Amino acid sequence: MFEKTTRMNFLIDIYESLLTEKQKSYVSLYYLEDLSLGEIAEEFEVSRQAVYDNIKRTEAVLENYETKLGVLQKYQEREQLIEQIEQHLMQHKQLDDGVAALLQQLKNMD
Repeated sequence: MFEKTTRMNFLIDIYESLLTEKQKSYVSLYYLEDLSLGEIAEEFEVSRQAVYDNIKRTEAVLENYETKLGVLQKYQEREQLIEQIEQHLMQHKQLDDGVAALLQQLKNMD
């Protein structure tokens, strides 16, 4: 499991288009640009508590999307399978340039 910040960054990348502009702004500034609650509150001229509440609600929304759609979970599972295939082919000395290129294409699809 990812640490919370890394997980949130992935979820924001995946589900950003489903968020409101305000939600996008707050979580992007907080998670992607590493601004503090106070800095975000100052920029939007709201209280620090308002920013905190919005970010917490948005985190819940993102987790709800992931629970229902499972895009991040599927991505992680796919990455594990690709890694296992790559390891298996390397162990059996069957990983040639063509297969390596195909595996790389799979990795780059997301």
